[in-house]
Amino acid sequence: MLIIPAIDLKGGKCVRLTQGKKDAVTVFSDDPVDVAKSWEDQGADYLHVVDLDGAFEGTPKNLNIVEQIVKQVKIPIEFGGGLRTTESVKKILDLGADRVIVGTKAIDSSSWINELCATFQSQIAIGIDAKNGKVAVNGWTSVCKWTAIDFAMEIEKSSPCAIIYTDIARDGMLQGPNISSLKELLMNVKIPVIA
Repeated sequence: MLIIPAIDLKGGKCVRLTQGKKDAVTVFSDDPVDVAKSWEDQGADYLHVVDLDGAFEGTPKNLNIVEQIVKQVKIPIEFGGGLRTTESVKKILDLGADRVIVGTKAIDSSSWINELCATFQSQIAIGIDAKNGKVAVNGWTSVCKWTAIDFAMEIEKSSPCAIIYTDIARDGMLQGPNISSLKELLMNVKIPVIA
């Protein structure tokens, strides 16, 4: 099992949102780069970085911090949050991220996801965030028609390198993953799933 520490960025700080609620913020550090170095020093092999401002606003907002993290740690990072254009994906990969996570735009643009996965092979992961079994988008502010399982089976056809799966009811609650929904997802797809 690979344990991947996460750094969620909001307003340039490391935070945790309770169930994705913008107003339920716990700030852990004013220095995300120092936190990234700390995870590396503690033996992390990979790092998960999410731009929450980007997720809510639709375009990455903390790129200077991501660039500093990539320059100052040797471990690979995956980045998500507001990636809704090919240009923004390329920019993050050009900064040195190992892979990117696309969520909201993946829902209604399968041709774009096919193109991304073909162009940036093994560097595109799809974020599937589930709220009561349905896929949540736009920083988890709305839910679409897809169930998480149906969407995972559909998106697998594009050959992303992985699915990043979050059960929103458990996010930030310090209760661990939803094992039953994770098990159901794993039974329905063959690509790697990161919970």
